[in-house]
Amino acid sequence: MRARGSVWVFGYGSLIWEPGFAHQTRMIARLHGYQRSFCMRSIHHRGTVARPGLVLALDAGQGGCDGVAFEIPTRIAEESLEYLRARELISAAYLEQTAEVHLADGRRVEAITYVIDRAHDQYCAGLSLEEQAQIIARAQGGRGANCDYLYNTAAQLQELGLNDPELDWLCARVRRLKSGSLSTD
Repeated sequence: MRARGSVWVFGYGSLIWEPGFAHQTRMIARLHGYQRSFCMRSIHHRGTVARPGLVLALDAGQGGCDGVAFEIPTRIAEESLEYLRARELISAAYLEQTAEVHLADGRRVEAITYVIDRAHDQYCAGLSLEEQAQIIARAQGGRGANCDYLYNTAAQLQELGLNDPELDWLCARVRRLKSGSLSTD
């Protein structure tokens, strides 16, 4: 799947704040036709089979998703993609796809990204924000607490100037749940 020249990867969740691979460029980008959504049950990284957490996925829909595009030099592209595939395709709930992303500098590039497989057992679109908050507040997996994944993603998006009101609401609600305030406001 490697093209001539560098390889681009689009991140919309933890890849934004913890890419785990070397890159020569990191730039705000937009992917049209997909939404960032807590629509994937996490049974490895942020939850377990017995108590799944939730992680973000790209789900096909109206509008678009703002995130970060990473340019990987050709000389390390294969090893970077191997790392990404081991990380992102651990349970085959994501599909690796190439899609056009719009970079903040006006360029359009083909980027590898990971979208949810709607036919996979871990797909769980349609949960209310309250249901998402309840799950995220309690889940823990191999890479840590589910709430840390949420907090880190929301903080990085804010730092980049990318507004995501649903993540902001989830952060506030999960913090209240974690502090023992169980109201359903």
